[in-house]
Amino acid sequence: MRRLRQTWLTIDTDDVRHVPANQGHPSRSKPDSTLPTLSEQFKSGMKGFASWMDSHEYPVTLFVIADQCESEEFVHLMTEICTAYGERIGIGCHGLHHRSWSAWPEDRERFARDLSESISVLEQHFPNHFKRWFRAPAGYIASWMIPILIEHSIEVDSSINPSWLVNSKYGKGESWKTVLSTVQKSRLIERPWLTRLSLPTCGPAQHIMGLRWNAKAAWKKLGTPLSTDEMKLISDENVELNTIYWHILDHARNGGNWVPPIRGL
Repeated sequence: MRRLRQTWLTIDTDDVRHVPANQGHPSRSKPDSTLPTLSEQFKSGMKGFASWMDSHEYPVTLFVIADQCESEEFVHLMTEICTAYGERIGIGCHGLHHRSWSAWPEDRERFARDLSESISVLEQHFPNHFKRWFRAPAGYIASWMIPILIEHSIEVDSSINPSWLVNSKYGKGESWKTVLSTVQKSRLIERPWLTRLSLPTCGPAQHIMGLRWNAKAAWKKLGTPLSTDEMKLISDENVELNTIYWHILDHARNGGNWVPPIRGL
């Protein structure tokens, strides 16, 4: 019997103010200045996340937006999580803000500047948990960004959603295939998001009508999550893994009782 690929569990820490409807996209965003720096929904999600972490022993990687660290309360909540779960918590970079880079004209200088600052902020606040792993905000990544990630010693990228449904995210003249091809010609390791039937299964797909049936079915058939000792496999280009992600905000659903529909968890 063929052994199932193991699974890398990842979560994005976007707050309500970060979603593309509110921030970071040239046409979709309609900024709302009344949104708080740290929402009650996010705080509820963090409580739900902690409850879920108490129910199992697997490690999770949190992709954090560096500007969230401007909130002392956010840093406190994250520090509590890091202290409570120790080496089970890894922290990757989800950008300085939540700018949908490939939806805008190419701007290498600004991306390099923002990436450098975000790495510095996350290393400062979470030195024992930060990894040189990157996820483009909302999955908006383009080929021109890859050399800059490498210049900043990013080891692993997990931004590509290999589905025809989201090809418009990759910029003019690009698709997920062209970006993946660029990555494969570099030393950067790519961990694409899990798809099923060529459709997205991660993030919003778990909740969008028309996609969620397929997304939930895919997650229920996942292989065993990586253990703490196996997290080094993420940086091993010879090891194939399934990568999934959801959001801290998801844990605020169902009165704070939402959990990812993963077999055995």
